[in-house]
Amino acid sequence: MDLKDKLISSFMAFENNVDVEHPVHDVRSEAIKNFEKKGFPSKKEEAWKYTSLNNLQKIDFSIFPKEENALEYKDVKKYFLHEIDTYKIVFIDGIYSSYLSETTHDGVDICLMSAALAKPMYQQVIDVYFNKVASKDESLTTLNTAFSREGAYIYIPKNKMPRKPIEILHFATGNEASLMLQPRNLVIVEENAEVQIIERHQSLTGNEVLTNSVTEIFAAENGIVDYYKIQNDSHTASLIDNTYINQKDKSVVRVHTFSFGGKLTRNNLNFYQNGEYIDSTMKGVTILGDKQHVHHHTLVHHIEPNCESHQDYKGIYGDSATGVFNGKIIVDKIAQKTNAFQQNNNILVSDKATINTKPQLEIFADDVKCSHGCTIGQLDEDALFYLQTRGIPQKEARALLMYAFANNVLATVRIPELKTRINKLIANKLGVNLGFDL
Repeated sequence: MDLKDKLISSFMAFENNVDVEHPVHDVRSEAIKNFEKKGFPSKKEEAWKYTSLNNLQKIDFSIFPKEENALEYKDVKKYFLHEIDTYKIVFIDGIYSSYLSETTHDGVDICLMSAALAKPMYQQVIDVYFNKVASKDESLTTLNTAFSREGAYIYIPKNKMPRKPIEILHFATGNEASLMLQPRNLVIVEENAEVQIIERHQSLTGNEVLTNSVTEIFAAENGIVDYYKIQNDSHTASLIDNTYINQKDKSVVRVHTFSFGGKLTRNNLNFYQNGEYIDSTMKGVTILGDKQHVHHHTLVHHIEPNCESHQDYKGIYGDSATGVFNGKIIVDKIAQKTNAFQQNNNILVSDKATINTKPQLEIFADDVKCSHGCTIGQLDEDALFYLQTRGIPQKEARALLMYAFANNVLATVRIPELKTRINKLIANKLGVNLGFDL
């Protein structure tokens, strides 16, 4: 039985464990039909031309964990942003860990998706927002929708802001020989509200792990969302991250993606600007080695006039690593006065490393300011020589140049402790001690 057939047959068992009378039952049932019809995406599809899932489909993944594996905080502390106090929503092999978590209902709801789906008190919000911006056609998103049950539920009411950032952490322990996880997150930020969220998927084992995640984010008028994705997983962990964002008038949503690890990582990031004077920001730093593969696939759909979007992705690729950037900006005819910027810059530090980059613009309006571009190159030898003449060893000089290359992305991180943590991760990936406080 291949993975597709196993998932379809497992859906019946999944349905037996959930409330079939719940309104989401119909959504799940329709989603599994869509996945059964489409199956896993292949390289024949333009959006997946440079990323193959064939090897992953050959693995006999467990769809449901057999039992919860407890973790001690001291064993996973380094994966938390422990320098500051945060709310925490933690999952171990897909199962919520109350021991490691800190949730709240004090003016805001920072809790579990399973609770929001099951309890009548959340039903009105679920009816309005759940599966409303996520794609009904993208096969892996529909697969997640079919199995949607657990994940983070974050609701920030009008004029509210949580008193501290929120961390969403998923740990895989190796209890299963190979495990597939499908977390589902829903983030709702009402008018004049604000939230900061940090998300991380971390395998603690050498066993195969495949995570197919979907996050829906809704930012109402004047809402502000800062979302940070930390991807520094083991070489046996693969992540398909699908994020869908619906913005209203004058809202600001910024998503930073830091891709430093994992075997295969695919980031599908989709912004829909349903209002005026909206600001959307996507920034990313990718540093890869070995045979790692990261694919950033972005979409910004400018639907209304007077809006902005800013994309800036930096990539550094060594060994036999592969990077893919496929970014699309769509400007509708009505979306006059749009200001859209898209840039993808890459450095290859190995002859065997590969980058495929495809920035795209589809503009149907005539009064806009839009630009896109990409670069692929190597380190500046003159700059490298200059640093060496100042007494800096070649290895450290190369690291400094690569750090400077990515620095403008880090400059917009709004949590100082997280910015320091990312700097340390970059230094570790570069294999040097930069020797100064970043």
